[in-house]
Amino acid sequence: MNPSLLLGKAISKKQLLINQKQNKMKSLAISVIEREKVGKSNTRALRNQGNVPCVLYGGEKQVCFYAHENDFRNLVNTANVYAVELDINGEKKKAIMQDLQFHPVTDKLLHIDFLEIFDDKEVTISIPVILNGLAIGVRNGGNLMFRRRKIITRGFINNLPDAIELDIEHLKIGQFIYIKDIEQDGCEFLAPDNSVVVGVKTARAAIEEEIADEEELEGEEGETAEGEEAKSEGSDTKQEAPAEESSAE
Repeated sequence: MNPSLLLGKAISKKQLLINQKQNKMKSLAISVIEREKVGKSNTRALRNQGNVPCVLYGGEKQVCFYAHENDFRNLVNTANVYAVELDINGEKKKAIMQDLQFHPVTDKLLHIDFLEIFDDKEVTISIPVILNGLAIGVRNGGNLMFRRRKIITRGFINNLPDAIELDIEHLKIGQFIYIKDIEQDGCEFLAPDNSVVVGVKTARAAIEEEIADEEELEGEEGETAEGEEAKSEGSDTKQEAPAEESSAE
């Protein structure tokens, strides 16, 4: 297998920056109620009423609260990341969703962990990657390889985007976008620089088509050479055709 097909070619950073969209993180406001009691019986009662128990940590103290499951619908049923403004009995706190728990059978939302955030403290979250456009390499027969659908990112909340959008229309067969190719002001990606985010790998059909063309040309040249040699030697002996080159994907 040709190593160059495995490694691929990185696109120019200038080209990527032109096609990369940088969006600031969106916010979502939710009114919740602080829990007066905690424990299994109280938690079970809340869930039976359609509420979701939650915990807010990372601030001066841990806060337990709840809200109806419908209030979290826009936060949970999406791949986007939001800065959540929690209104806890009239006191507003800024947070991001850190963890979810679902029932293993019914898939009902059981619990949410929130991390309180501050403008002057860095946070670490997973930010989704959104691809825009159809890569030219895919149109030419290549296969899209989407390796990192989320990227763990660290930075101040005001610098973090809700998603990393990449325009991939310019990607040709054998070209890849690596972590090191993406720039987001005020953010640090916690993944190796040489990690592939997305790229177009060579499809078997594309390689076979190229090899078939080359073999057809070599066959025509071989037949011509054999004919001339047979005439010059006056012999009917046929020469073996050259062995096929193994295709690399």
